[in-house]
Amino acid sequence: MARILALDYGKVRTGIAVTDEMQLIASGLTTVATKDIVPFIENYLQSENVEIIVVGEPKQMDGTASESEVLMQPLLKQLSVKFPKLPIIRQDERFTSKMAVQSMIDSGMKKKKRQNKALVDEISATLILQAYLDSK
Repeated sequence: MARILALDYGKVRTGIAVTDEMQLIASGLTTVATKDIVPFIENYLQSENVEIIVVGEPKQMDGTASESEVLMQPLLKQLSVKFPKLPIIRQDERFTSKMAVQSMIDSGMKKKKRQNKALVDEISATLILQAYLDSK
């Protein structure tokens, strides 16, 4: 089997998570400047076998698309053109940032480290990926 890569898109940076090759465990990988996400994925695919890219889908409480969905469309198009053989699956990402911060608190992480937004994005990507795995 191949890995599944997940993205928590943001205007400034994007959190990235990945599964193990058996697709059982979601783990945070890194956070990358959003402008560098396509080259990062291209480089990652040279050394790792990836089957699917899961991208967080920002929604309002009523289930409609959020404003940031419009900002994501160019990236989604770029990914589908650059990696035409990789399915891009969307996964609801409501509350992932809040859940990420809460998991940091629950794990006893110090306040200063919890303020690291890149770490929050990476954990959010992990939560998006885990939600996708749970839905399979």
